[in-house]
Amino acid sequence: MSEIPAGEWNGLVRDNNPLIRHEFLDAMERHGCVGERFGWLPRHIAVYRDGVLVAAMPLYEKYNSYGEFVFDNAWADAYHRAGLAYFPKLVSAVPYTPASGQRLLALPGEEAQLYPVLLETALQLADRMGASSFHCLFPSAEGFEFLAGKGLLTRHDVQFHWHNCRYRDFDQFLATLVAKKRKNIRQERKRVVDAGVKLRRLNGRTASDRDWRQFTHFYNKTFSEKWGTATFNYGFFREVADRLPERVLLVLADRAGECIAGSLMYQSDTTLYGRHWGSDRRLDGLHFEACYYQGIEHCIEQGLACFEPGAQGEHKLSRGFVPTLTRSSHWIRDDGFRGPIASYTEHEQAAIANYLEQLQPSIPYREAVPG
Repeated sequence: MSEIPAGEWNGLVRDNNPLIRHEFLDAMERHGCVGERFGWLPRHIAVYRDGVLVAAMPLYEKYNSYGEFVFDNAWADAYHRAGLAYFPKLVSAVPYTPASGQRLLALPGEEAQLYPVLLETALQLADRMGASSFHCLFPSAEGFEFLAGKGLLTRHDVQFHWHNCRYRDFDQFLATLVAKKRKNIRQERKRVVDAGVKLRRLNGRTASDRDWRQFTHFYNKTFSEKWGTATFNYGFFREVADRLPERVLLVLADRAGECIAGSLMYQSDTTLYGRHWGSDRRLDGLHFEACYYQGIEHCIEQGLACFEPGAQGEHKLSRGFVPTLTRSSHWIRDDGFRGPIASYTEHEQAAIANYLEQLQPSIPYREAVPG
């Protein structure tokens, strides 16, 4: 990213989405969050005209499937059984981030001319390096439609998103839910208050260095407890906060003068993206308060239209988040595997459609479903 002019890259970013901005992607490279250690090697595409950046694509050479949230382990196993190499592959995504957004960046009004250049360049690179495939994860609707029109295979999945119907406050949002769900949320929030917990909502300007070190501790603790790999670090969190202060929402929970938990989110002009959580204390309802209800209140106060809290989690449904279809696009180089994988994706799409239908009776709103 350091080889690409930051101002020109950001000039192609819509909605001021911090997850795709130069500062965010550059900070991951500068602080070792991507690279050989984690199997995310930057191979970004930059298209220039008369020395000016006119199109770009965040792109990574991958030697594993970690941090993608679109699971292709079965594909890799099939390649292995056939005596073929599935890795390396090329992936256009925001590492470790299952949030929708631009993957094909182009000057407004020139997408029809520039999107094909980006795709052709990515596929040429895949051929040159012997990559098995190219994957575009969680693209914008516009980017997805272009890739589908070019014959890339489609995968579907489900996330749970919250939509803001111009609520005045949290109580007006609660009033749209069925009585049982409304009561449960109020009880969850009350238990956190009764436990003596106070929540702080901070941004990159108001959070202190001590706050960021405390949150980094929570983040690392979550991964150590789940036997996962912590890819982000204090340096990354602090740099993004310093360079994109208004795009950061840090929620910290205090009890008896001690900081005991925290969650981190990022916001564009229209959307809040929930990302990380950690805690030193197990208190009933604290996770829901810090990760969901504080985010919903922030969206209402800031006039944000949507809240994407992350991948998976049917427990979000009863808290006002509704099932939302997510999509990704995939190009398979090997002719012998393209047909079977296409059949796989078709069966998967049918299963996801059935799952969405099964979820409909559990949507907690009294009348029309937001979004």
